[in-house]
Amino acid sequence: MGLANSLNTPSRPLLVGLAGQQNAGKSTCFNMLTGASQHVANYPGVTVDKKTGSYRHQGSRVTVVDLPGTYSLSSFSLEERVARDFLLLEKPDAVVNVVDASALQRSLSFTVQLLEMEMPLVVALNMMDVAGRQGVDIDVSALNKRLGVEVIPTVGRKRQGKEEIKQAVAQVVGRTAGQGLRIDYGHLEAGIVVLAAQLAQSPLAKRYPARWLTVRLVEGDAQVEELISAQEDDAGGALACAQTIRADFERSQGLSAADYLVGCRSRLAAAIVADCVRVAQQGKRTLTERIDRVVLNRFAAPFFLVATVFIIYQLSIVQGYELTQYWWPILARGRAFIAALLPDAGLLVDPPLRSMALWMVDSANGLLNYIPVFLILFSLVAILEDSGYMARIAFLLDKIFHAFGLHGQSTLPFILGGVFAGGCAVPGVMATKGIPDERSRMATILTVPYMNCLAKIPFYTLLVNVFFVEHKSWVMFFLSTITIFIALLVARLLTATLLRSRETAPFVMAMPTYHAPTFFGVGQRVLERTWQYIKKVGTIVVAVSVCVFTLLQFPRLSDERMVAYNGQMAAAVTAFSSKIGTTRFAEQLHDPLHLLKVVNLYADYKTARFSAGNSAAAVRAIDANFASANPDLFILLKPGKESDARQVNSALRALESKRKSLRRAIKEAQIGNSVLGMVGRALEPVTRWAGFNWKINIAILSSFVARESSVATIGVLYQQGADENRNLEQRMGSETENSGFTPLHALAVMVFFALYPPCLATTIMIKVQTGSSKWMLFSMLFPTALGFLVAIGIFTGGSALGLTGIQMMALLYGLVVCLTIATYFTKKA
Repeated sequence: MGLANSLNTPSRPLLVGLAGQQNAGKSTCFNMLTGASQHVANYPGVTVDKKTGSYRHQGSRVTVVDLPGTYSLSSFSLEERVARDFLLLEKPDAVVNVVDASALQRSLSFTVQLLEMEMPLVVALNMMDVAGRQGVDIDVSALNKRLGVEVIPTVGRKRQGKEEIKQAVAQVVGRTAGQGLRIDYGHLEAGIVVLAAQLAQSPLAKRYPARWLTVRLVEGDAQVEELISAQEDDAGGALACAQTIRADFERSQGLSAADYLVGCRSRLAAAIVADCVRVAQQGKRTLTERIDRVVLNRFAAPFFLVATVFIIYQLSIVQGYELTQYWWPILARGRAFIAALLPDAGLLVDPPLRSMALWMVDSANGLLNYIPVFLILFSLVAILEDSGYMARIAFLLDKIFHAFGLHGQSTLPFILGGVFAGGCAVPGVMATKGIPDERSRMATILTVPYMNCLAKIPFYTLLVNVFFVEHKSWVMFFLSTITIFIALLVARLLTATLLRSRETAPFVMAMPTYHAPTFFGVGQRVLERTWQYIKKVGTIVVAVSVCVFTLLQFPRLSDERMVAYNGQMAAAVTAFSSKIGTTRFAEQLHDPLHLLKVVNLYADYKTARFSAGNSAAAVRAIDANFASANPDLFILLKPGKESDARQVNSALRALESKRKSLRRAIKEAQIGNSVLGMVGRALEPVTRWAGFNWKINIAILSSFVARESSVATIGVLYQQGADENRNLEQRMGSETENSGFTPLHALAVMVFFALYPPCLATTIMIKVQTGSSKWMLFSMLFPTALGFLVAIGIFTGGSALGLTGIQMMALLYGLVVCLTIATYFTKKA
């Protein structure tokens, strides 16, 4: 394929593709060539990363595209198609093929495919240091002659070979590669030559190598068959000829043509290695082999896997959440800064602009609060990927997961989502990006939300402490494990139905050599992925939060109800004026505007002090800031021993308490009167079959924004007429006793909540990862239907059978576990 038209011009920089198999050090070489000049996006229409960078050489700018790592250039997986389409359609001026010098034979199979595509090629013989430590001596000159392309020894992590690659790229631009090396396909060669001669006369041969098209047709490549059918006049003849060649071969040899072609490439790679490579320490086990003898041992492997999982969980989820206590005050200060720019809060009702803006900020902060978790998570994932152990995790679990339509690399997303109670679905969904099998990746994305995220635990704890006090451990064990079994069953259902037509990839797993990750490589990937999260999620959440805010705020409460609330507030202000009497502050505090300023200042001060916790230094800093900004009024916030100030401070405390109580009451009334509140009441005739009343409906609806909202909403709904000195469990228990709410009701609610659609943040992430609003909608509707049907079965079925909550729990658990086991062995058979 001539590429003379791709030569550098003043209007366009050189375009270079960086291609190679996974774990060959391709990303390290990309970082070596481009440094900090990088950009990460997605290929149009897909979720595969498109990483581009640039460098300057001899006065010209060179754009480098880091292609997805693949083991071949077929069309099995999304990554393979993306890489191949780039090479064929973008027509790069040169391709740098990064190969693993310590596993040269495996890497050369990919190199041979690039040469077949007649790419202007430079081979970066990476990891030469690893090969040297393993006693592998590569004759680079001989390898250069056998391949017919420039071969550059490199050590990407040490920046060795950087200038040599740049020079080789400049020299290869415009050349047509592949003429010096030709694969003899043995029994298929005669048929390939005939068909290639036929295709060489077609218009397609001007854009694609005829021999490459022929080999792919004989191999049965569906994408190439579609290309021929769409653009070739005699498509039927070419397809029929390829089919005849393939059928004749398979009939005579008893072997798949595709497998035979792969074998030919592998044999050629082996022959090249035999001519060019010498191993000085035959029989001596490498470090990788010695490590694998332990970590892949049939008995020890599960323990190492569990330990790795536990460490990832502890460091990212547990310790990451611990770090949020230091990160959240920063976000809170940002919120306070924005709040200061907005109109002042009212006594009872804030101006619409303030309410809307702060709602949007709070929604964004709820997502940005995950950043410490992501920084740790992405660091650990990058370390596992670069070290080589991530591939081994997939290898260990693929056999089990495959029975349910999942992939070995589904393990990490499930762990992060909350296999152990306390995960988070957002990083779990994000971690699916590395799954190469599209069908399995989609199934994982749609089932990760069934895991037990940290935000579900308070709701479980509330209901367990009210209704299952004597069986706490068993109920929590039930909730923690049944979601795993249900997720596996749902994955099997989806992959057998809706996802059946999705692309799959053969499970090709080459165990990479263990490597020490580099700080630069890990850090760069962490920052890239975190920034992607901030950009993609941050833009969507603003629009969604506005919609949710509207549903909660409209229609407004009636004028009559607001007059009543304002009357109570006016009475509280009158009482305040009476308490401050004739103090020296009385005259100015009788002014309503000044009083509102003082009340808001007092509320802000109390909020700041609460956020500071027990840190004496933080409290002193807050006092200093407030004293500096409000020198005349600070004495009312912290009166010391002055009697007038103490008297006003006491009255302010009572006034603010009453104000907070009224604002909470208005919020409660607004929830019941809002669109969501009306929906909650409207749903009650249907949800009663699952044992849900309107308050539970509202709590579940509100939890879509954030799971924590469920307990907060229940806290509001179950506080009317209650003794404020009693905790929520006591208040809810007292009211539910009177309403007939039983443990069977509670079990149905908890199981529904476990299967309920993911929260807003996770839903947004599903949209980002799938690139589809339809799948985002499906991720909301399907779990709702499934959870509701299961809840109906629990409540209505349990009531009909006369079972208690704990008895129904045991029955359900037994049924789900048995069904999961049966599904596994059915698939195996």
